[in-house]
Amino acid sequence: MASRLARSAIGAARLRPSVPSRTLPALTTSLTSYRSASGVPAEDPKKKAQSILDSLPGNSLISKTAILSSTAGVAIYALSNEYYVVNEETIVALCLLSIWGAVFKYGGPMYKEWADGQVNKIKGILNAARADHTEAVKTRIESVQQLGSVVDITKTLFEVSKETAQLEAKAFELEQTTALAAEAKSVLDSWVRYEGQVKIRQQKELSESIIAKIQKELENPKVLQQILQQSITDVERIVASKAQ
Repeated sequence: MASRLARSAIGAARLRPSVPSRTLPALTTSLTSYRSASGVPAEDPKKKAQSILDSLPGNSLISKTAILSSTAGVAIYALSNEYYVVNEETIVALCLLSIWGAVFKYGGPMYKEWADGQVNKIKGILNAARADHTEAVKTRIESVQQLGSVVDITKTLFEVSKETAQLEAKAFELEQTTALAAEAKSVLDSWVRYEGQVKIRQQKELSESIIAKIQKELENPKVLQQILQQSITDVERIVASKAQ
């Protein structure tokens, strides 16, 4: 079985186009010179092999070896039966995979460091905002605690305002009573003045009528004679009373 696979692989290598042999040494030389020029430290082969074994699925060395052997057998079978042909595209793909692997390997820590820096920066901003918010809440709580007696003060002010309203109501009632009394007094004064004026007018009319009546009676000679006799009689009585 192994000899038949080897013969089929040799036949496939003769039939399919392959990369010239002189190209591979040049590529190997260029990769070696690039690695030495870049200053990347070479890894220990034992560690590299151990990392490859650790990356394989399985819990034991036997299972990992079986997986690796089956994978190599499948690859040899695919290459021998020309299911897969190694050509220039394969080399380019391997190079690209190597480059991307190098980028992920050496650029990953830098990106991780940058990402950690951004995360720490955002965490610092969030922590500062949380601290400011906490301080603001504490300040607000302290200001509210200082107003703890506002309920008692409000009750006292309510009582004072109620008493003030009662006093204002009483003052309004007294004001209305005073205004009513003043109006009544002014009405009574006006009636008193009117009655006084009426009495004065009546007395004037009465005195004028009496004077007119007396003047009219004085024009009568009989009345004058009676008055004269009455006067003489009064004078004689006075003189007689003084002589006694």
